[in-house]
Amino acid sequence: MATVMLLASPAVGKDIEPQSQASREQVEKLVGLWKDHFTGADSLQQRRTAFRTLLETTPGPTRIQVRQVDADGVDAELMWPARLHHPIGQRVILYIHGGGFSGGSIRTHSLLAGSLAKAASSDVLLIEYRLMPEYTYPAQINDALTAYRWLLDNGYRAENVVVAGDGAGGNIALETVLRQRQAAKPLPAAVIALSPITDLAATGGSMTSNADSDPLVGRASIETLRKAYLGSRSPNDPQASPLYADMTGFPPLLLQVGSGEALLDDTLRLADKARQAGVDVTTEIWPGMPHQWQLFPSLLDDADRSSQNIAEFAIRHFADKPQE
Repeated sequence: MATVMLLASPAVGKDIEPQSQASREQVEKLVGLWKDHFTGADSLQQRRTAFRTLLETTPGPTRIQVRQVDADGVDAELMWPARLHHPIGQRVILYIHGGGFSGGSIRTHSLLAGSLAKAASSDVLLIEYRLMPEYTYPAQINDALTAYRWLLDNGYRAENVVVAGDGAGGNIALETVLRQRQAAKPLPAAVIALSPITDLAATGGSMTSNADSDPLVGRASIETLRKAYLGSRSPNDPQASPLYADMTGFPPLLLQVGSGEALLDDTLRLADKARQAGVDVTTEIWPGMPHQWQLFPSLLDDADRSSQNIAEFAIRHFADKPQE
């Protein structure tokens, strides 16, 4: 890859090629679709519906096998590449979907999850955790932790498990592993957080500096989520905002974020803090990418490229490498 970064930061760990004109045009089309679906969607329920409706326009995954799973009370789909003929394999990615703690589903994230299963020659457990406003903190994190422990109880070794999530799902992924560490129980091989919400206090400078370039997330939307999710709990609580947690002993971490996202500093500040705590951190800043771009490989070439990086990172950290 080229050695040109759009932004220079001590948190940056991997160089991404500058954005092409074709990519800019693809992003412009995607942002137009976001605006078409989300204009006027102000409440949590309206945004949930808009998100679902938008993702229903995207294709579903192909060349994978799927099994419905009850992970100790958490509904989930276990998917794996069709070329691998097994009900339970050696490697698995626990994927926790984004959607602002109040939206997203197996359907909205099945294409990304299926792509990761094929690219990483791995199983993927995509969970349907409880959502706001019906369920508030910490139900979402509890469900993810239950699913992680279900994997360990059902044939997967911790060193062959990678925990991943995007947006709010990235927050949940980080908090799930922090809780597992606090309980002194087996940690996954690695963690992947895509544009995670790490600071529910919304103190990052990019909340202001990228306000005009991010059509999806901003300080006001984070504050709305925080009030519904946490109630009177402090947004600086490390049990809810991983930016404030002690990252010592955390597994290797891959972070991806778009250069123009309001959540850019949520990623960069967490990367710096984790690295200072001795964590092996890889940070990718993708020029021009909007929030959750990885969900749209049918529209964005960079979605395929970033998903390939995710899969390669997972493979590097699985104890048992794919043989194919």
